Amino acid sequence: MSALCKNILVTRLSALGDVVMTIPVIYPICRDYPECRFTLLTSPMAEKLFIDKPGNLCIITIDTKNKYKGIKGIFKVFNEIKGRKFDAVADLHNVLRSKILRMLFILSGTKVARMHKGRREKKRLTDKDKKGFKQLKSSFARYSDVFERLGFKYSGNFTPLAENNALSLPKLLVKEKGDDMLWIGIAPVSKHRGKNYPLERMEKVVNILSETGRYRIFLFGSPDDNNIFDKWCTENKNVVSLVTMRLGFANEISFMKKLDLLVSMDSANMHLAALMGTRVLSIWGETHPYAGFLGWGLTEDSVLQRDLLCRPCSVFGNKPCRFGNYACLDISTEKVIEKIEEIIKNKR
Repeated sequence: MSALCKNILVTRLSALGDVVMTIPVIYPICRDYPECRFTLLTSPMAEKLFIDKPGNLCIITIDTKNKYKGIKGIFKVFNEIKGRKFDAVADLHNVLRSKILRMLFILSGTKVARMHKGRREKKRLTDKDKKGFKQLKSSFARYSDVFERLGFKYSGNFTPLAENNALSLPKLLVKEKGDDMLWIGIAPVSKHRGKNYPLERMEKVVNILSETGRYRIFLFGSPDDNNIFDKWCTENKNVVSLVTMRLGFANEISFMKKLDLLVSMDSANMHLAALMGTRVLSIWGETHPYAGFLGWGLTEDSVLQRDLLCRPCSVFGNKPCRFGNYACLDISTEKVIEKIEEIIKNKR
């Protein structure tokens, strides 16, 4: 490693799932190079993801929708942080905003490395003729490549994040001695329609799991999901919504460590549970693990998806189904239950 690279700026602003995927790369590098200082520039919401972080990792947040909005906002950021005298910049985002910031640092004589997103191969992967249907490089590998170009060797030695032992939990979230029920988290909502398993089917999954009397179910979501979750909790036994408990983002992440399994979409919750070392079942729709966004350490055993000729049609799940029926998410509740029980059985 170059002796000059002692003070490194890392940029990754959004989205949450992509920011989460930086953790298994940044944390090992920080710990392998304790003599260096790493500063991550990210969003205020994303800052909450970085629990159990190394001591030589500092977080700077910028709100790009308000104070640091637009191109002027990027110049403002640069003027505020250039005094920290970074000698290297690792751009893990490579979008217009980070490109401008990167160029400003280049002009000031700072060494820079950027992420190669593989846009062309991802476009081929989602092409309707599927001429490029193959496993692409993961985001973890793309992030580590950036650090390698700055002279940092990536060991890949990431261990699950530690639970916050100081966390004070409501009684419903504390397993009593002798309680042999299995704890399952369900995060049923993703940002995009093309990733969301139909809620009426997920409700049936919750009903079936509840009726067995063998599971306690915890619902992860946002305040927008309150009405749905309240209904599921009212109509079923042993179903608890974390939304109304207002634990805070960091504490919800820590609580995932207590689960036997988390059921999620292709979403940030999948990534967070994987980083906590929790078993995961992720349901995929119009996106596909081949794009490189499967959670850390997860394999095909953690994925439930349909093999259709039209999949994947989107890298991020934000495109409307060209047939209008979202057949990719037409997965029976029985199949979901079967997969849950299979993973639980293997865990035991």
